[in-house]
Amino acid sequence: MSVGDPLAPRDEAIAGFRLGGTVKGVKPGASLRLDEIGAQGWALPEMPLPLAVLRVDRMRRNARWMADFARRNGLSLCPHGKTTMAPQIWAMQIAEGAWGITVATMHQLQVARRFGMKRVIWANQPVGRIAVDAAFAAIADPEFDLYVLADSLAVVEGLTIGAARAGHDRPLNVLLEVGAMGGRTGARDTKTALEVARAIAAAPGLRLAGVEAFEGLLAETAEVDAFLRTLDDTARTCAAQNLFGNAEILLTAGGSAFFDRIGPRLAEAGDLGLPVRRVLRSGCYVTHDSLGYEQSYKRMRRESLGLDWPVGDLQAAMEVWAHVQSVPEPGRAIITCGKRDIGFDTGWPVPLRLIRAGETKSMPFGAFHKVTGMNDQHGYLIGPADGLLRVADIVVLGVAHPCTTFDKWQAIPLVDEEFRITGAIRTFF
Repeated sequence: MSVGDPLAPRDEAIAGFRLGGTVKGVKPGASLRLDEIGAQGWALPEMPLPLAVLRVDRMRRNARWMADFARRNGLSLCPHGKTTMAPQIWAMQIAEGAWGITVATMHQLQVARRFGMKRVIWANQPVGRIAVDAAFAAIADPEFDLYVLADSLAVVEGLTIGAARAGHDRPLNVLLEVGAMGGRTGARDTKTALEVARAIAAAPGLRLAGVEAFEGLLAETAEVDAFLRTLDDTARTCAAQNLFGNAEILLTAGGSAFFDRIGPRLAEAGDLGLPVRRVLRSGCYVTHDSLGYEQSYKRMRRESLGLDWPVGDLQAAMEVWAHVQSVPEPGRAIITCGKRDIGFDTGWPVPLRLIRAGETKSMPFGAFHKVTGMNDQHGYLIGPADGLLRVADIVVLGVAHPCTTFDKWQAIPLVDEEFRITGAIRTFF
């Protein structure tokens, strides 16, 4: 990686991270800094498995593709950093045009500040003195912009008390969160939402900066559309009551599974009398996946919605490589990849390729091979009783959920299209 490459580990906390025998996926006996791994000339088949890897060319293309999608469709991109918790990847996303980074917790906010992010949406309610004080400490830096959420009068009260404790004049940007019945956080009805909005607008040290929603737990596009119209209606009512003051208004939603709906639906808020920034917080696009988000993406392209789509497509950029360690009975292979190595919360991993003696074959052979379960360190790969799978074969798995795969690795190699290791990223979970 070149010196100017945002993925290059320049901060000593990343560059100097020691890769040795206590770090999963590192060769026995190795002892090197993270910024030295790309110079070792290692190729994936030589590495201890299981091992999560990032196909760096695909990841870069995904970052450019989504930034281009946002620009073409009148959106600002503020990707969720919790997906990767990798400041190197965040820096790449910013370099490709992201407006800021989203976090969910105080810890994630501290990581973002430590590694130089200048604009953050804390897409959650700061609750408790430590979290509230962390928000106000962050905005004491005049070059750092922070947005937090509130969905109740109790949260607003806590933030107001925190503003008084902080004792500086800079107001905290607060986004009113609206929510869906049976969902996660967010005011559930118009009356509650407006009470919270008025309290934010009236509170010393706070500024009502916009309206936020998270639609990711909804299952159908019709539900998403209806929910986002609630966000629009709330924003229009707040604007009509002059609760936003005289600054830019943010309208923002999540959008990894429904990023096609965000732009068109938030545009329906119309003229609010002030400049409006529509912010998309998708995070998983940077690696995409081989199951859930891939299916969502195919649905989006079919429906289109009249969007301006960039050339090309998102591609799965994260894989986990594992060995076949046992074939104890016909049609049943045990692989060295389990719940401690790859995400399983939204589905089992997807077999992509089989490697034997340097020869690669696509999987599943005629759609016969699939992972049907995992333990902590074992996976169950089922296939026809034809002897195709042998002990020591390498099985390459596509991930079903990037978020819960990243968090299982302290360091993840970057590989080129020949699967040579060119560098690595460090995560901060």
